[in-house]
Amino acid sequence: MHFSVSIDPPDAGERGSGPVRVGWFLGDDKPGVVFQPPERVRSVEMSKSHAKSASRCPAVINLESRYFVIKCPFDLHLQFVRSPEGKPLVRNALGEKSPVRSKKLAEHLHVVGEAEWRYKDRPTIQISLPYVFVADEPVYLSQVAPFMHYRADPLPGTIFGGRFPINVWPRPLMWAFEWHDPSKDIILHRGEPLFYAMFETEPADRAVQVVEAEKTPELQEYLQHIAGAVNYVNQTFSLFKAAEERRPARLVTPRNINRKSD
Repeated sequence: MHFSVSIDPPDAGERGSGPVRVGWFLGDDKPGVVFQPPERVRSVEMSKSHAKSASRCPAVINLESRYFVIKCPFDLHLQFVRSPEGKPLVRNALGEKSPVRSKKLAEHLHVVGEAEWRYKDRPTIQISLPYVFVADEPVYLSQVAPFMHYRADPLPGTIFGGRFPINVWPRPLMWAFEWHDPSKDIILHRGEPLFYAMFETEPADRAVQVVEAEKTPELQEYLQHIAGAVNYVNQTFSLFKAAEERRPARLVTPRNINRKSD
């Protein structure tokens, strides 16, 4: 099912010219220093000495320009186990050597109820993150695996992706993982790519500028308005029209600091 969502930004007359501005912020500022800003994917380490180098290819550059990497905030070594009653659980194999306190890890790491798994033999886990992306023009965010980064030891499963319009449905992201081989551990290191955020614009060839956004009262009120809908409605996309009617004219207000993430 396809939903067409359109919001006129404050500068509607300039739509289609210049880059589309996407704002990002952390829903929870307390551990803010742990969560690194999103970064544009670039082939900076690749050779560009030859005119025909792939890193000079306009198609490669254009592809990379639309992807922003979210990095893993902390070291994790996870094992899948079951309780004596058969309940699916995740064990932190680092134990006392873990840099994350058990209480804090429990706030971010969740095992999806077994009845909600897509396949009965593939556990699903989630790591909740405070990243929120928002836009004042029609922009779809797609969350995908970091396929342009090489892993010497592949993860024992696949990342759950997703696609939604951040101009009407901004929400905190999470890392959802389908554990295809639960006999193998999940090992993640702080600073390595966790997933990509890819942005689709109208028209499709417009550039994307990602900036840190202020959590204005209007933005926070709107987020509260749509928060938690997934707990009450199965098809949240059906709520886009209702959300659009409550949406303020502007959601993206760049922070008055020099730091940018593109």
